[in-house]
Amino acid sequence: MLEDFNLQRIVEPLLKWFQDNARVLPWREEPAPYRVWVSEIMLQQTRVEAVKPYFQRFTEALPNVQALAECEEEKLLKLWEGLGYYNRVRNMQAAARTMMEKYQGQLPADYEELLKLKGIGHYTAGAIASIAYKIPVPAVDGNVLRVIARVSNDNSDIMKQSVRTRVEEALQTIMPEHAASEFNQALMELGATVCVPNGAPQCEKCPWQNFCEAKRLDCWQFLPVKSKAKPRKIEEKTVFIIRDGDKIVLHKRPQKGLLAGLYEFPNTAGHLSEEEALLWVREQRLQPIRIQKLESAKHVFSHVEWHMTGYVVRVDELTENKSGMLFVEISDSEERYPIPAAFAAYTKYMNIRLGNEKFEREN
Repeated sequence: MLEDFNLQRIVEPLLKWFQDNARVLPWREEPAPYRVWVSEIMLQQTRVEAVKPYFQRFTEALPNVQALAECEEEKLLKLWEGLGYYNRVRNMQAAARTMMEKYQGQLPADYEELLKLKGIGHYTAGAIASIAYKIPVPAVDGNVLRVIARVSNDNSDIMKQSVRTRVEEALQTIMPEHAASEFNQALMELGATVCVPNGAPQCEKCPWQNFCEAKRLDCWQFLPVKSKAKPRKIEEKTVFIIRDGDKIVLHKRPQKGLLAGLYEFPNTAGHLSEEEALLWVREQRLQPIRIQKLESAKHVFSHVEWHMTGYVVRVDELTENKSGMLFVEISDSEERYPIPAAFAAYTKYMNIRLGNEKFEREN
């Protein structure tokens, strides 16, 4: 258990290991507070390699707090397109506006003040405070919880806030004041590259291999203990790619709820047969000419799964109706309208690219 383990012994070998093994990352090369903040929000539930081009694109378009605070929403969402969890970037903009009002457009160099900003919790505040401002406070994410649970053979449930708090308090007692940034980053790095979340840890590369309790007891596969989340709700949908020449139909989602304010392909609940799909299109006051069944697709959110089937429908002529549909040029949709990655399986049928795919082809 953590209380019975001499945690102080992890510090020196960890810092030496990090000095020799730290990955070269764009936000590490220039750890300005704004850049650290952007990278940490992007890295939540997203792999490092996937984040790199997003980070470059975002910080080039919005290089500072003021630019983020003043950014028009659809441009902001387009920059975030493909990363998912769009409330994260909305919260960032709200926090940026608070910084313009209260902190002269800067992230405050104070852990407690950082916590007051929208979308910044204990981990993100700790990361910004320690990496950007060298303040000796812990930054405990999933990687850190895993490596600490394994090295100390602690079987406490890491999904409990009390356990996270206990780890934060324990790390605070051993935090090297002269190397807070390196210490926190090293813990994260060890969990991301050596004591990995999926698959066996690479113990031969670990700086703690001589005193790791999970290695000694060969129990790494049981740690960390993580209580199971509730099963996700399954929602069936039929998605429509409705085209008239170079025009496509999009629909703007409500300003609240899942994928709020983003653009989607028209869709309806349930898996419709071809005949039912044609009827649905006619009910939208459109005249279908040709219909083609598409493959099934699935998208997983935190608490819900979309199980989708789709159709490409050619229509006679797109004319304005009262169904809330938006008729846009296909070429415009790629540049102007943020479409969530939930629909990525179907964007190829309108020859557009989302998120990193678009970015990679342009470079």
